Amino acid sequence: MAKASIVFGQPSGTDNRQRAWLMGDILFLTHRVPWPPNRGDKIRAHHILRKLMQYAPVHLACFADDEKETIEDSVVKTGLASVEIVRRTKSNMQAGIEAIISGKPVSLTSFDSDKIRKYVTDTIKTYNIDCIFVFSGQMAQYIPANFSGRVIMDFADVDSAKFESYADEGAGPMAWVNRREGKMLGAFERQVAERADYSLFVSQAEAQLFRQRSGLDDQKVKAVGNGIDLDFYDPNKAIATELESGGPLIIFTGQMDYRPNIEAVISFSKEVMPDILKQHPDAKFAIVGRAPTADVARLDGQYGTIVIGSVDDIRCWLKAADIVVAPLRIARGIQNKVLEAMAMGKAVVASSAAAQGIEAVDGHHFQVAASPAEEAKRVCELLSDPQNAKTLGDNAAALIRETYSWDHRLADIACLCGLDEPERLEAAE
Repeated sequence: MAKASIVFGQPSGTDNRQRAWLMGDILFLTHRVPWPPNRGDKIRAHHILRKLMQYAPVHLACFADDEKETIEDSVVKTGLASVEIVRRTKSNMQAGIEAIISGKPVSLTSFDSDKIRKYVTDTIKTYNIDCIFVFSGQMAQYIPANFSGRVIMDFADVDSAKFESYADEGAGPMAWVNRREGKMLGAFERQVAERADYSLFVSQAEAQLFRQRSGLDDQKVKAVGNGIDLDFYDPNKAIATELESGGPLIIFTGQMDYRPNIEAVISFSKEVMPDILKQHPDAKFAIVGRAPTADVARLDGQYGTIVIGSVDDIRCWLKAADIVVAPLRIARGIQNKVLEAMAMGKAVVASSAAAQGIEAVDGHHFQVAASPAEEAKRVCELLSDPQNAKTLGDNAAALIRETYSWDHRLADIACLCGLDEPERLEAAE
């Protein structure tokens, strides 16, 4: 257990009297190191963690995907009270075998760790932990059965429904695997939600879906939406990437080893770009994001598609784009990629699935397309009318700045955790 020299986000030795009578510490469990905030789940976990650290000491347990996600610098930067980071090395095959033997979902065996379990036990024994905040269902297995404090479960999305969708669309052994995962994970999600004081989801649509599946009401199942770092996603702070070839630039951003993103770009490249190229033969479709799989890499050079891979600053590509697309066929919750593009003042064409949960008006803040053919039609119309595209992007940016700041979105998170607002504490003194 590594201890930091900083608590409450302030150097040791500073006057913390205004927070001294707060409730006890918070234990924060998440399935990925919540920094840097460069993908959807890490972005949400990062901002919730930072918000909670304004109110109480926070102890973090999480998994690392690679060696770059080190402990030392990160602890100092984030001001955590203590931290346990475990490198996740278990293969999918090993997790699958363990799932079959144990009768558990693969989602749980993939993230099973004796080190995390010991850290949770030791932290609760050592510190006055009054609240456990769990981000992502995989980490709920670490909630001690005898813990008497408050438990907040942030599912973000209904993951079991995602696996059920995979099963419905697939065939053969993988359909069976996904159907089993959906069924077992769904049962686990309901069990956890019954145990938790509150279960959180990223949109009202996801929250309502879970209420229907679990039988729990809106007193226990709530929506806490994602926000945007408005200072970072400021179009005035980015310099557009320059491509050698001219012509309109359409881009997709995302983690490119994630199945819904892979399926989205394959569909857009093969089904949508041919129709776009008939009207705009010099158009380019750029796939921008980390870890492109072999299936994604093979799209490079086809139908005007270019595979970029990881970039240092996604804002430069967003700034350069004429249109940003989110053609996801399966999507859960809120698509951060859509919010980020809107914040940068870009015209966005999103599938119906990708637009779900975003509080925006079709045709005014973004364009929603119900099929690949409609995606092609909407993109072509915007490319042919740059002024309309600009107006759409301006409206989008105004909406994001008005309603999608993280402070606005997380305004109730402290109350759900049983914490007092700093302003009320100051007034009490």
